[in-house]
Amino acid sequence: MRSFSKCVIIKNRAKKSNVIFILTPKGKIYMENTAPEKRQKILSCIQPSGIPTLGNYLGALKNWKTLSDDFDSAFAVADLHAITVRQDPAKFRKQITEVFALLLAIGLDPEKSIIFIQSHVPAHSQLAWILNCYTQFGEMSRMTQFKDKSKAHADNVNVGLFAYPVLMAADILLYQADLVPVGVDQKQHLEIARDIANRFNTVYSPTFTIPDAYIGKQGAKIMSLQDPTKKMSKSDPNPKSYVSVFDTPEVITKKIKSAITDCEGSVYYGEGKDGINNLMSIYSCCTGLDFDQIAKDFEGKGYGDFKAAVAEAVVEELRPVRERYDSYMKDTGYLLEVAAKGAEKASRIANRTLNKVMKKVGFVLPK
Repeated sequence: MRSFSKCVIIKNRAKKSNVIFILTPKGKIYMENTAPEKRQKILSCIQPSGIPTLGNYLGALKNWKTLSDDFDSAFAVADLHAITVRQDPAKFRKQITEVFALLLAIGLDPEKSIIFIQSHVPAHSQLAWILNCYTQFGEMSRMTQFKDKSKAHADNVNVGLFAYPVLMAADILLYQADLVPVGVDQKQHLEIARDIANRFNTVYSPTFTIPDAYIGKQGAKIMSLQDPTKKMSKSDPNPKSYVSVFDTPEVITKKIKSAITDCEGSVYYGEGKDGINNLMSIYSCCTGLDFDQIAKDFEGKGYGDFKAAVAEAVVEELRPVRERYDSYMKDTGYLLEVAAKGAEKASRIANRTLNKVMKKVGFVLPK
């Protein structure tokens, strides 16, 4: 083992690294670069189309705090995406503010992550138009979500709904994201973003990072309480089918206790037990217990005891989020200030990418 008599550290501020010069007793100098490993970039967005459900929270939002600790992260309220469906202006503004407050309430730190409102960064719309011209009509017409939403909103099948995945691609590619947290039903949108990026990179030169999907291990898909074969959704006409993040403890308890199960009466994860499987997934996400441990803890107990425990776990999981949310909503001036700072940070990154794209396409950029 070497013994060193002197160590000098020279900071390289441009690259945020240190170069260490070590002088040994014999006068030899060893140099070591202690540059930290470059962190991957991750981006995720949420639409302001109403208060998120427990499924949204456990499947995505709860994990965002962890992601913000492990990655260079950006999180956005995707308000541009929401207008493919007609919105009431006053209600829409309120929902945007509420969802932005929720991002802070789940523990995201604006000093560590970029947290912004999508429409506050014009580069999203600008890049989306350019990428539209590098996306084929056939690709868009095959998108499953377009087909489904066209049927659900047959009176308003607009071009924005058709081109929705291109705007999503712009969101991702602007920030050179390495990873994008997506649910199973969003993987097709990420694939088209990868296709568009690869096509542009091939036509010109490497411009965009090709993003990969990040799918959480737990809570990837929380199902309806009334029809556990369907995903939990805030658009479900039956309010008993979902738990809102801001439901009161009494409402949460009532909804969980009325959840559809089966006639067997035994708590374990298995085929044909969709209702119990769903409740076990919820309980696991809230407590950290695995399915085997849950089954062991409730061996010999009925569904009533299990549902009561699930309800209590959900109430306690959401309680601090609701309390922080209520505090933020009392100071909308602060929320707008945080949003403005977030948009400024996001714009610096987004505009660098946009300018690079515009130069390669051949646009004359303003001085």
